[in-house]
Amino acid sequence: MDKFVLIDGNSLINRAFYATPPLSAPDGTPTNAVYAFMNMLIKIIGDLSPKYLLVAFDRKEPTFRHKIYTEYKGTRKPMPEDLAAQIPVLKRLLDDLDICHYECAGIEADDIIGTLSKRADEKGQQVVIVSGDKDLTQLATDKTTVYITRKGITDIEKYTPEHVQEKYGLTPLQIIDLKALMGDASDNIPGVPGV
Repeated sequence: MDKFVLIDGNSLINRAFYATPPLSAPDGTPTNAVYAFMNMLIKIIGDLSPKYLLVAFDRKEPTFRHKIYTEYKGTRKPMPEDLAAQIPVLKRLLDDLDICHYECAGIEADDIIGTLSKRADEKGQQVVIVSGDKDLTQLATDKTTVYITRKGITDIEKYTPEHVQEKYGLTPLQIIDLKALMGDASDNIPGVPGV
């Protein structure tokens, strides 16, 4: 069966940046995150042999979530300059390699990934999502597996509906309720106290 791999570009390049010692091009441009991201991408392609692959990126503009809750991500520190400088480099490299990437004002990479995975799943296609964001485990189905990076850039935990049940005692769809109750400190979303 043809595989469709969806990669959370911001999540993976962020993890790559912090997991890899500083590297730079001869002109001084930082390259450690791009280098580690590409190593991970090559491994994913080699291991999964996808027919389709897309890297989704966030944009800087506010999203529809900011309109709902103005404090959304309000406590998040800005992206380090050495990392921000590598995002355009990565996108140019993806273009040069004919690897599709996509971003859209007003929505996040997670929303792109969720939309495309649901559409592919409904068509019976096998989907693999690669991210560091456990929110995406809600998308696990019998056709969609969510790979969550854990430590560094090579340690990956594979979330199927069975693994979600085993780990949390919940179905993937119940992850939505769990996250709503818990809140999310990294996104500045308050939860129910004590949950």
